[in-house]
Amino acid sequence: MNGQTGTFTIDIHHVTRVEGHGSIRIDVRQGVVEEVKLCIVEANRFFESFVRGMAPEEIPWVVGRICGICCVGHQLAATKAVENALGLAVSPQTVLLRKMLNESQFLQSHILHVYFLAVPDFVGAPSVLPLIKTHPEVVKRALRLKKLANDYTAVLGGRTLHPMANTLRGWRRLPDLDELERIRQRLAAALPDLLETVAIVRTLRLPDFERETEFVSLTHPDEYALYDGAVRGSDSGQPVPVADYRQVTNEFTMPHSTTRWSRWHRESYAVGALARVNNNVDQLHPEARTVAETLGLRVPCFNPYMNNVAQVVEIVHCAHHSLSLLETVLDGGLVEEDIGFQPGPGRGVGAVEVPRGILFHEYAFDAQGRCCDANAVIPTSQNINNIERDMQALVPRMLPHLSRNELTLHLEMLLRAYDPCISCSVHMLEVDYVE
Repeated sequence: MNGQTGTFTIDIHHVTRVEGHGSIRIDVRQGVVEEVKLCIVEANRFFESFVRGMAPEEIPWVVGRICGICCVGHQLAATKAVENALGLAVSPQTVLLRKMLNESQFLQSHILHVYFLAVPDFVGAPSVLPLIKTHPEVVKRALRLKKLANDYTAVLGGRTLHPMANTLRGWRRLPDLDELERIRQRLAAALPDLLETVAIVRTLRLPDFERETEFVSLTHPDEYALYDGAVRGSDSGQPVPVADYRQVTNEFTMPHSTTRWSRWHRESYAVGALARVNNNVDQLHPEARTVAETLGLRVPCFNPYMNNVAQVVEIVHCAHHSLSLLETVLDGGLVEEDIGFQPGPGRGVGAVEVPRGILFHEYAFDAQGRCCDANAVIPTSQNINNIERDMQALVPRMLPHLSRNELTLHLEMLLRAYDPCISCSVHMLEVDYVE
């Protein structure tokens, strides 16, 4: 029976197919929604505490362990922050390789989420496993694309998980040009698989739900901003320098969540693929813009379920842009560079876009060049406030029309649409006790 008019509670403990532990609670009294909460119950992480006392070059590799999915992004944001703190310049070659490494992570993560975590919702499957029998070619395609993205990261970074080649000022071991050429050939050959991916997503029916919010991302005048840029909010005028990120995130706590929350110009904001496309659509690769049009993603878009579609758009963008960057590297070659530096005091901030949104890292160093302060603001912690407000708007609209099981599925799909990394979002909380 559709529609709910009584008094009841829905508890969704530990939503599946997301990274980390989050629960959803809904309290309804006489058909009126009294409370909707997204409860983050993940245990605290203390990376910001135990990097204190470390040498500058150790920090990016250590904080990369915050996450096994976004390890590249954490490493790059931390590398940029440490370099800014110490005043270390990097070469165009290093920037080029880091952009490629970052895009390899986007391909890895977006392919994983779209195929293995999101698509099962739209075909009525509890996971990707039943699709092995019903849609074997789709699963094989997903595995081919994921393997390619994994290998792309490994060639650039030395290994797929927690790559170690990137370091302060450059590369400890440059990627082999022959291996890069093989990646280029495989990526070019995979373009038909991407078109088939678009065709699959085009058939999916997304829930019809919108809630206007602010979108926050990096922005850059010359490129689709994934590695460099200033911070842009869709509600603001001038972009904000990355160094002023605390003016953007304005972190605060809630009693039902172990992660911090964020807000900027309004009650909440969203980061991630949909935010980036909304803010920077004109700088997407032309093929990606065509895909956005094909999939019905028109800016501005306020349907959070469309974040999955935006991820597909970014898969196509990163594939084509990576082909261009690979050709640049292969045409010009790579040269060994001096990566030595002198540690000392300073404070710096670094930011990159990771698959789930804009990521900030900040580090300070004392006169001996040892870390004395650290802070990281994670995309999912910035999104949690917005996700809960989406749920609070969604439940009253859907309650008269859906059964409890259908409503539960819609809420789980909504959380999964943001592709949250909940373990990442829970970090050190400092409390000042006042007598």
